[in-house]
Amino acid sequence: MSRLVLIDGSSYLYRAFHALPPLTAPDGTPTGALFGIVNMLRATLKENPDFAAFVVDASGPTFRDEMYPDYKANRPPMPDDLRAQVEPMMQIVEALGFPILRVPGVEADDVIGTLAVQAHAEGIPVTISTSDKDFAQLVRPGVTLTNTMTGSVTDEARVQEKFGVRPDQIIDLLALMGDTVDNVPGIEKCGPKTAAKWLGLYDSLDGVIAHAADIGGKIGDNLRAALGRLPLNRDLVTIKTDVALDLGPRELKLRGRDIDALRELYTRYGFGAALRELEGGKADPATRPAQATLAAASRASADGEAAPDPALAEKGEYECITDARALEAWVARLAKADLVAFDTETDSLDPMRANLVGLSFAVESGKACYIPVGHDYPGVPAQLPREQVLDALRPVLEDAGIAKLGQHGKYDLHVLRRHGVDVHGYAQDTMLESFVCNAGGLRHDMDTLARKYLGYETIKYEQVAGKGAKQILFSAVALDDATGYAAEDADVTLRLHGVLSEQLAAEPGLQRVYRDIEMPLVPVLTRMEATGVLVDAEELRRQSADLSQRMMAAQKRAHEIAGRAFNLDSPKQLGALLFDELKLPVVVKTPGGAPSTNEEALEAIADQHELPRLVLEYRGLAKLRNTYTDKLPAMINPDTGRVHTSYHQAGAATGRLSSNDPNLQNIPIRTADGRRIRTAFIAPRGRRIVACDYSQIELRIMAHLSGDQGLLRAFESGQDVHKATAAEVFEVALEEVSGDQRRAAKAINFGLMYGMSAWGLARQLGIGRGEAQDYIALYFSRYPGVRDYMERVRQQARDQGYVETVFGRRLQLNEIHSRNQAQRAGAERAAINAPMQGTAADIIKRAMVTVDQWLDGHRDQAAMLMQVHDELVFEVEAGFVDTLVAEVRKRMAAAADLKVALVVDVGVGENWDEAH
Repeated sequence: MSRLVLIDGSSYLYRAFHALPPLTAPDGTPTGALFGIVNMLRATLKENPDFAAFVVDASGPTFRDEMYPDYKANRPPMPDDLRAQVEPMMQIVEALGFPILRVPGVEADDVIGTLAVQAHAEGIPVTISTSDKDFAQLVRPGVTLTNTMTGSVTDEARVQEKFGVRPDQIIDLLALMGDTVDNVPGIEKCGPKTAAKWLGLYDSLDGVIAHAADIGGKIGDNLRAALGRLPLNRDLVTIKTDVALDLGPRELKLRGRDIDALRELYTRYGFGAALRELEGGKADPATRPAQATLAAASRASADGEAAPDPALAEKGEYECITDARALEAWVARLAKADLVAFDTETDSLDPMRANLVGLSFAVESGKACYIPVGHDYPGVPAQLPREQVLDALRPVLEDAGIAKLGQHGKYDLHVLRRHGVDVHGYAQDTMLESFVCNAGGLRHDMDTLARKYLGYETIKYEQVAGKGAKQILFSAVALDDATGYAAEDADVTLRLHGVLSEQLAAEPGLQRVYRDIEMPLVPVLTRMEATGVLVDAEELRRQSADLSQRMMAAQKRAHEIAGRAFNLDSPKQLGALLFDELKLPVVVKTPGGAPSTNEEALEAIADQHELPRLVLEYRGLAKLRNTYTDKLPAMINPDTGRVHTSYHQAGAATGRLSSNDPNLQNIPIRTADGRRIRTAFIAPRGRRIVACDYSQIELRIMAHLSGDQGLLRAFESGQDVHKATAAEVFEVALEEVSGDQRRAAKAINFGLMYGMSAWGLARQLGIGRGEAQDYIALYFSRYPGVRDYMERVRQQARDQGYVETVFGRRLQLNEIHSRNQAQRAGAERAAINAPMQGTAADIIKRAMVTVDQWLDGHRDQAAMLMQVHDELVFEVEAGFVDTLVAEVRKRMAAAADLKVALVVDVGVGENWDEAH
């Protein structure tokens, strides 16, 4: 189920300012509050919310000032040191991709309250990130408060425990107590305990007022003296929940992070941890570690494990190799070693363009060397020629009998390949060891792992290369500094392997996942990335031009219909035109009750007027052009003429591969214009694109895991599984299944795998919630094994804290025992879905390995280009297509032995769209 996080930015800004020490950036700018905000936002992003917003107060008076001129009159002006941090805060929030909401005339509390109530009404769980007690009035099932600075979560039970009243009594509690922060005068001498006592006796403020004469003593006199202002108090402390907003909960999607902007901001303000987290995995030349320091060996790791072995945190002895005799001695050591840890230093993060600057090696803990080959600053000592070094190392690096170890070594394999060294025997990778040990527990970059497992703080790049505009390339770093920095990488990687390999050895199931799935996949992905895919830039430019022309035509026609020019991208202007001037019916409203102009709203009235259809057309064209056709040509490597995506093995906790630059998983497929983009992914002359796609793989895995006989029969029949399911659920003959019945069965089949509720099914099918609940109940009555599996796996998650895939991949569920009902429910949904998604990920990875092994004898005839969801895409000689299809289909189908057969759909064409 989707989740909305609403961040009370104004509250956190003040809270962080007063709670944290007066930190400053390198240039003296105050950063204490900013530091707290950044850490809070990073923590929020790690929770992967579906929707989120950062809400702050707008400048100027609000409606409460009109109601009560002295409202907040006693608040001092914002301190200068805090004011200086507001704009940087907004820049970072924007760069992180959070929607920012600032609505004049109301407070941030009212915007949050409106969105929370609207999201709750739509069945979306809401987390309000705040330290303000006033928000307790919004707490209800599915709406909780969280304080990321303290880690506390407030649900209904916690409200009762903390305040002594129910959430629906919080407004009345505040009205009685008053609020000194906002200058709302309460009843003299009436504190929270007295107010809670009265509400316990009389239930509400109105009840307290009605029984004011019954309350004796001085406090009773004080109550009666304040009766006239209590209704105003209540109005002032009540969070408004009907603010007219341009955006609703489902429109508050996080944008992609602006990495360049964040890098610049984090560097400017000295946020080292955030900078390291930003880069992740392979260390960035602008953020990698740089001067070895001893960590306190006695400290425990952050997650409460025992402290690392003190010996692992000791500084190593590192040697810089600049003469042939020393190089020869190290090559001899490497040739005799059982395991060689290695790393490369370059001048770019793009392995397809990076130039080799140096190499580092380690074969025993605490001792390593650095071999510079590309440092070029004035006065640099003599270095061995790069080709001489590579020629000396090639026999070791290309010997499959000498095991190699790296940290995110796929990058290094690319760099060495491009410099004429094809590394064989790449056997261990500490990033992948960590990922398999605990996929969702922590980041898997070297800095984080060294700190956690070794108690070792790695060197920071800025200490050897400088910061900001003065930062230099690694090729300009002095050899002494470069040696301490680079050799440490190899040394720390070797030390980490010693710890992580022992953890894997203690878990045979995890060790098999690492040994049989993840490590064999590294060279496969390396080959795919190096091969890339041919993209027709001219075709994309033609598409961009066509999309632009059609956008202009749609805009021109819209202006003609309106009788004037207006901004098609402005919801306010569009709403005024559609509903005020044209008097079209308002079918969908924003959370604040205003007419909506979102896609759903426009589609609902598109059959009544041409203008909504034109706006929908315009928006669809703009998205395709801005996201794909304009950007893909810029990603073509000028040396190869191809697009080279990067695959990430240690990203999704389920084991699913992801990719970036470009993100292949997001290439459109559902619309004609979207599919047209795939026509630009082409085969060269004489070759074809072949796409092999698993059919309904997760549903087949559900049948296997649940063992439900009815679902197994539905697949074994070889017929349309959704139609077969509909026949079972609705108890009709197969040939009598209606389109609506099949659609309902399909929605349930897939929805249950993702924890869909009756509300979600009702929304998807356009039926009542009761009818949807009846569908689900009927489904479970026909497929009791599915219901039993879902309950069984939930219980397993509660008992063990994790679930597993068919192949033993472990998926940790850290929130399965959370006191937060929404978090706990999310973990339970993940418990059901993760084994299916994870098993699907394992299956296609296994298939990729076996297919690549077969391709080893046919590299000149075919290449595996892409992996997208459950699909493998190949480039194949025209005369070899039939052979490849037969062999790939056989190997993909045999990648798992399930209770139902794996079915592979195949398409062939001149481009990806034709083959899909």
